[in-house]
Order: sequence, then structure tokens, then C-alpha cells
Amino acid sequence: MNPDMMLAQLAPLRAPESIGWWPLAPGWWIVLASAIVGLFLVGRWLRRRYRRAQYRRAALSQLRLLRAAEVSSTDINQLLKAAALRAFPAEQVAALHGQDWQDFLLKTCKNLPTDGLADLDSLYAAHPPAATEPLLLMAEYWVRRHEVSDA
Repeated sequence: MNPDMMLAQLAPLRAPESIGWWPLAPGWWIVLASAIVGLFLVGRWLRRRYRRAQYRRAALSQLRLLRAAEVSSTDINQLLKAAALRAFPAEQVAALHGQDWQDFLLKTCKNLPTDGLADLDSLYAAHPPAATEPLLLMAEYWVRRHEVSDA
């Protein structure tokens, strides 16, 4: 028998069907589940962070309104105290005044500009002076950058 004749009798080769992507292999299910859990946890963390900073956004908004109006240094101090009461325990902040209050502001915010702290000394005068630009800048800096410990 002729080998060419034998080869001619063979059926043509068939290519196998392509492998589909579905159903997924078990490893991909694990990766998918991990990604979903990770996205959920990151979303939850971002939401909590956004909610914790709500008092900062409110204080900055109020500070912009106060900056537009002619306000006294007492108004700025009240804004700082309200923000501090939202961020820190009341037992730690509520009774502070004078030098203790200024020390608290310096302790909770690194690199706080001290130009405006002198204006806080005149809060208890009969007629407190108008808020100065250094006091407004110091208040804005503190509201934006003070550090709250999560302990």
C-alpha cells in the first residue's frame, strides 16, 4: 500500500473549541470576592472620614461668613471653641480659657502661626477689638490642620 493513499483517507484535523471565560475558575472567584470586600471597606472608610470632617467644613464655611462681616475676636474664639468641642471631648476643652486655651490650640496643631494668638488675650475686655487678619488666618489654619487623636 502506498503511504500517500493512506494519508488521503484520513479525515482533516479538527481544531478544538475555544475555551470560554465562563464559568470562572475558583481562583478568580476568590480574587473577585476579595476585590468586592476591599472596595466595600475602602468606601466605608472614606464615608466615615467624610463624616468625621463635617465639623471642619461647617467651621470653615462659618469662618468665610465671619471674614466677610466685621466681627470681633470673641466671635472667632467662639468659632474655634465650637470646632474644638466637636473634635475633642468636652471635659478636655470646655473649661479652657486664657493661656490654657492658647496652649491647647498650639498643642493640637503643629506649626500654628502664633501671630493671631495675641488677639485672643483681649477677649475678656469690655469692648473686644475687631478680628485681625492674623487671627483669621490662624483660625483657618487651626480648623484645617488640627490633629485629633483616635484614642
